[in-house]
Amino acid sequence: MKKSLLKIISAVAVLSALTVSSSAAASYGWYCMRQKDHARPVCEPNMAFIEEHNGHYLGKNPDEKVLYLTFDAGYENGNVAKILDTLKKHDAPAAFFVLDHLIKNNTELVKRMVDEGHLVCNHTSRHKDMSKMSDADFEAELRSLENTAADYGIPIAKFYRPPEGRFSEENLACADRMGYATVFWSLAYADWDNSKQPSHDSAKKLLLDNTHNGAIILLHPTSATNAAILDELLTEWENEGYRFGELTELCK
Repeated sequence: MKKSLLKIISAVAVLSALTVSSSAAASYGWYCMRQKDHARPVCEPNMAFIEEHNGHYLGKNPDEKVLYLTFDAGYENGNVAKILDTLKKHDAPAAFFVLDHLIKNNTELVKRMVDEGHLVCNHTSRHKDMSKMSDADFEAELRSLENTAADYGIPIAKFYRPPEGRFSEENLACADRMGYATVFWSLAYADWDNSKQPSHDSAKKLLLDNTHNGAIILLHPTSATNAAILDELLTEWENEGYRFGELTELCK
């Protein structure tokens, strides 16, 4: 009897270890390797499943000169408003992936985004690692942001971006069931650390050298560098024949 019990306990322990290992292996960190000569990047083979769950990182038409401007906005430090000023000057639509904190503490700024034709999207309530969450906790995190936005009269567009690009296939499937498209990116750079801002020239060169058709561009609107160079960037992209698209085009 004791031997049988030990076998059962041992089998359960092995199964539990396999489950944990499988769960850990299912966590991904999104990245997109830059290509030369303005070529469109290709998703890594082990993450190709994102398209099966309404996930996007590029525009659909490889021949169309369109760019999608997206901003991950967790708080305001004086630069978000400057970004909005520049977008308004160029009549360029953008998508802002916001957190609970920005809605509560800078409500009028978020309402301005909506009023000026931008999409306010779901970056979760608290900016946690979503790949470690159960479906129930994942849904609760997105619903919490929706509820906060509703309390302040702000519509949330059905686009979701994983904090820090951390995700699992289960996350994408859950977001899809909730009616969300998950939006990654094909062009970004290290602009998020306010104490280590890149120079204006180096940032412009990196972005312009790596622009490609259908690029979903991720920028942080808290970046002083981005606030300073955005006008010149938009002007250069316009001169090169690009238009600025809306994320709704990705889901048609």
